[in-house]
Amino acid sequence: MYNLRNISLSGNIVPTNVSYNSNILNSNISLLKKIHPFLDVFSIGSSVLGNPLYCIKLGSGDKKVFYSASMHANEWITSPLLMKFIEDFCIAYVNGDNILGHSAKEIFSACSIYIVPMCNPDGVDLVTGLIPPKSSAYLSAKQIADKYPSIPFPSGWKANIEGVDINLQFPAGWEKAKEIKFGQGFVSPAPRDYVGLTPLSTPEAKAIYDFTLMHDFKLILAYHTQGKEIYWQFKDYAPERAKQIGEKLAQISGYALAEVPYTSSFAGYKDWFLQEFRYPGYTIEAGYGENPLPIDQFDEIYRDNLGILVLGAVLS
Repeated sequence: MYNLRNISLSGNIVPTNVSYNSNILNSNISLLKKIHPFLDVFSIGSSVLGNPLYCIKLGSGDKKVFYSASMHANEWITSPLLMKFIEDFCIAYVNGDNILGHSAKEIFSACSIYIVPMCNPDGVDLVTGLIPPKSSAYLSAKQIADKYPSIPFPSGWKANIEGVDINLQFPAGWEKAKEIKFGQGFVSPAPRDYVGLTPLSTPEAKAIYDFTLMHDFKLILAYHTQGKEIYWQFKDYAPERAKQIGEKLAQISGYALAEVPYTSSFAGYKDWFLQEFRYPGYTIEAGYGENPLPIDQFDEIYRDNLGILVLGAVLS
């Protein structure tokens, strides 16, 4: 196992000590692209409020992998996690250095890493305070949240800005997810756990779905928080090597390779990917505590997960 405690966090573009929102993300992407023109940056779609869903492509290889973050609004700390990885990978590539014992140039030439660092920008902006409290979007979300007084607002918000949980929108046991979540009382737009009227009814989930269908991804990492666990199964769809790769990801991170709790076992992006493509797919539950995790956990989360992000490309 690599000594992750000796990693130098050398870049200084991506801030890792502030509440990260879509404005910071857009600024970071613009500057990284200016400094590292080999990055391919494009939008795969738009959110409900018209925020672009940016994708950054690292590498030029034929083998493709896909990493995503902040599908849940109050799990926004996963966005700077992926952005910091992009920054540090670029530095290693330019300098001809290794990243956790693997040549950045060799990874770059062998693999194309597609990264959507913020799948739910509207929700993230709500939780982090970028959306003004007097705006119509904020007031509409507040009206939804008022129906669920046990969920703190806005810190407990996981959904998109219209109150649909993006990670319960995929056609992999969606009806079962609906049955479970309706049974828990989430029968209409809510801060969390509402499955929507139909699968893929949100523009954010539909964009991720369509983008995935356009590519032959050999592995995906879907970043969430919290629990320090790695989920690798959906029913019996995981390929044989998925567990072997998962064990290596667990070893390098110190996270537990675990089974998903039954009530959260359906309609997620990772579930659909496994069902549709039969390639390894993982939900990474980064960090530990109560969402949203405090930003002072960032350095630990980054050290724990850098190995996962590197091995995701190497082992795919």
